[in-house]
Amino acid sequence: MKPLAAMPRSVVENIRGVFCDIDDTLTTEGKLTARAYTALEHLHAAGKLVVPITGRPAGWCDHVARMWPVDAVVGENGAFYFYYDDARKKMEQRFLFDAAVRVANRERLISVRERILREVPGCAIASDQLYREADLAIDFCEDVPRLPFAEVDRIVAIMRDAGMTAKISSIHVNGWFGEYDKLGMTRKLMQERYASDLERERTRYLFIGDSPNDAPMFKFFPNSVGVANVADFGARLTEPPAYVTRARSGDGFVEAVSLLLDAAG
Repeated sequence: MKPLAAMPRSVVENIRGVFCDIDDTLTTEGKLTARAYTALEHLHAAGKLVVPITGRPAGWCDHVARMWPVDAVVGENGAFYFYYDDARKKMEQRFLFDAAVRVANRERLISVRERILREVPGCAIASDQLYREADLAIDFCEDVPRLPFAEVDRIVAIMRDAGMTAKISSIHVNGWFGEYDKLGMTRKLMQERYASDLERERTRYLFIGDSPNDAPMFKFFPNSVGVANVADFGARLTEPPAYVTRARSGDGFVEAVSLLLDAAG
């Protein structure tokens, strides 16, 4: 990973928009700081496309799309995208699976949830599970004492044994039925909402993240950026970002946004 300052000026000046993770990328120690939120607002006001790409639930994403200075949000690791249509004063929701499939999948999650709680002491159902449409979130450090990585790996193994896709974020293990991820839904959003082919235009976007579930985005975007705490995952990060900030978490996000806005004058 190269330091963010090494990103060529010509690349920075060509960036049209920013995709970013939320937990430990925008937030710092679980809090959205005034500095990070202001950076988000300035980025949007400068005319850059701004889209959080998160593992957080549908309930949270409704709030983000409706009230934050963003253009859209991809949630639950790619299960959907939401955006608020200002002209029509209406929230638009695009799920990968229809309501019947989502209900059936949630029923299938129950036995997996119970097995994890039984076999991995110390973990817990994530406090935001109530607001989820498509996945199971297991807390390993947000509201419980941090579990060793060996126990986190055990959670992943149980999910995969049940035929689920499982990804590790900075706070949760998320599991779901179906083959999708953050990148796939981001590409759908850009094609369906903006008629943009990311395969051809990926050099015009920055992705900023911090953890293993961001790996598809880090791999796809040549100008991917990790906030400094991305290094905490070491070898578990199979696809590292191209660049890394000096600062951690929200301050690292501010650092990246400052680079873009300085280049934009």
